[in-house]
Amino acid sequence: MKAVHLTTHRGPFPLGESLAAREQQGLLRWRIPTEGSTGSRLRVEGRDYLNFSSNDYLGLAGDKAIKAAFAAGIEQYGAGSGASPLVTGYSRAHQQLEETLAEWLGLEAVLLFNCGFSANQAVLKALLGKEHLLWQDRLNHASLQEMGSQLPCKMRRFAHNDMGALASQLEPDRGLIVSEGVFSMDGDQGLWGELSRLAAQSHNWLMIDDAHGLGVLGSEGRGTLAAQGVDPAGVHIQMGTFGKALGVAGAFVGGSRELVDYLVNFARHYVYSTHMPAAQACAVSESIRRVRAADEGRAHLSRLIARFRQGAGQLGWTLGNSETPIQPLLVGESRAALALSERLKAAGLWVGAIRPPTVPQGTARLRITLSAAHREEDIDRLLAGLGPCPEPGTGSLGGGGSHG
Repeated sequence: MKAVHLTTHRGPFPLGESLAAREQQGLLRWRIPTEGSTGSRLRVEGRDYLNFSSNDYLGLAGDKAIKAAFAAGIEQYGAGSGASPLVTGYSRAHQQLEETLAEWLGLEAVLLFNCGFSANQAVLKALLGKEHLLWQDRLNHASLQEMGSQLPCKMRRFAHNDMGALASQLEPDRGLIVSEGVFSMDGDQGLWGELSRLAAQSHNWLMIDDAHGLGVLGSEGRGTLAAQGVDPAGVHIQMGTFGKALGVAGAFVGGSRELVDYLVNFARHYVYSTHMPAAQACAVSESIRRVRAADEGRAHLSRLIARFRQGAGQLGWTLGNSETPIQPLLVGESRAALALSERLKAAGLWVGAIRPPTVPQGTARLRITLSAAHREEDIDRLLAGLGPCPEPGTGSLGGGGSHG
């Protein structure tokens, strides 16, 4: 690893001091360029690793049919979109993708965005005024929490998946409840049957961020609502992304036709952004076809998850309550999580350490993600690399350095 050089600049912005403080706390981050594909195998600085840090849950990022669809889209539409969607950036390829998504997920209409962060923030900013209330699960994604704190409405956060706490906060016909399908750092699922019931009883709207459930869960990969048997009509707004199980990039917001028409007119993140390339929309449309036919891949992934959880439990490691591809291995202290990550890298296993402020203080972890592109022997190699969990206080996690 290259050393990080921290230079303190004089003036109104103490950049160097802030960076130095983060380094002292074991929280400094920097980027590491990869080489080639980022699927189940990864190449970094000339060395090959088994990759357990990717959100490519179905192994589709390198799929030949999807790459061919992208290439054909570039041939027809060019490499970019050329403008915002309300100028000339909206193509027939975008329209076809929106129609495909709506049919797949049982929605009246869909709107495309460049990324999930933008989609989430666009919805909250466009809908919520000072007369509204916003209720959020405390573990919601940073895009939701950040925008909620900046809006003129009052935001109330409820303890993670605590439906009693949410029920005690709700006021009738006042605003929006937002939670996730699969929580990105913990891998557990929102309680969507109960969320839907509470929203209906209180006459408030309900929004799901299903970035990590779409493609992985439910019949034909329709996501968390399908997996839990929840009628999508009871969830007013759905957000999903294309850069995880679908293996491409981008995002969407779906719901009623009236909602989509409203966002086209009032969602500033949509109106004032250059649209995603039409070629990208072509690739996502092909990816959806692949995802809908990937029941065996999802079944294989479920078997890998069970194999890992059983093996890690036998080794004494503490895992989060997750049956999804996101398997948090809880370590606690940031430097211990970094040390374990480095030890695994030395064994050719790429696993990222997740530290505050991404997760709460004292809950630093390895965020292990599994993919249908992994094999059973890959899981066994990861378990062998982890080895038995050391006794508390032994300091035997090994390694050093920092990343991520």
